[in-house]
Amino acid sequence: MIKKKPKYGLLIDYEYCTGCHTCELACAQEYKHQPGVRGIKVFEVEQKLPNGSAYLTYFPFPTEVCILCPHLTKKGLEPACVKHCMAACMKYGRIEDLAVEIKKPRMVLWSGKQ
Repeated sequence: MIKKKPKYGLLIDYEYCTGCHTCELACAQEYKHQPGVRGIKVFEVEQKLPNGSAYLTYFPFPTEVCILCPHLTKKGLEPACVKHCMAACMKYGRIEDLAVEIKKPRMVLWSGKQ
């Protein structure tokens, strides 16, 4: 029987993202990306409420450039975006382990190129 290599990914809890963009900066510095190239991008969405007030929601989203920092994770370290996330709203791990941690609707499990 051939044993499958486990897939790894990110569990992102959008409820706690503060929009600090530290994940973007950490990735850009780790890989020395050119301006405009991002491994993760934080989107800002304005939410309007029925009472007329509004608030911003932030969505950190890995892009097609994200490779989950294999040079770090092979050493047992976290990807740069996870390590530097000031809100601690991202977690790296095996997809099957992260999947059981999804407890609310504003959490997303992302598995990148592997």
